[in-house]
Amino acid sequence: MKTLTNIFLTLLMVGFMQSCIVSEKPNIDFFQNSQYDFKGAQFASINVPMVLAKSYIKKALREEGESEETINLVKKASKIKVLTVTNGSSKMLSDYEQFLNNNHYEEWATIKHDGDNINIRVKQDGEIIKNMLITVGSNKNEMVFVDVKGNFTANDISKMINTVSDK
Repeated sequence: MKTLTNIFLTLLMVGFMQSCIVSEKPNIDFFQNSQYDFKGAQFASINVPMVLAKSYIKKALREEGESEETINLVKKASKIKVLTVTNGSSKMLSDYEQFLNNNHYEEWATIKHDGDNINIRVKQDGEIIKNMLITVGSNKNEMVFVDVKGNFTANDISKMINTVSDK
């Protein structure tokens, strides 16, 4: 019985760790479209297992002096996907924004910070925000896309945006 339990725990841990592996295949819907010509763009994607990551993320945010609003937002997240793109283009970003518009994502904020443009879009189900997409684009054709799933309120997102805007 103990051997069976150890095997189960080992398989469970391997499953968690496997989702931490960085992949060169995109993990965000628009970029998974095989018919789109990405013209030499290179991808690196990470699926963050929230069971393992929440405590580390909250600790790092506290060490960096982030507000409790931001830390509470992490508590409500159920899944995070990160995608980095190098050699991207402004056309690709424009097409991505059109894809989001077509899929009912609302633009909530655009913040300029140290030469980077940070765009926050959300998809609501009634009063609850089920999905938040954060896009960070720089002038160097490098982009970062963060797809956060969870159960957020408009107030949660507004507090986080205000905290980032104040800095």
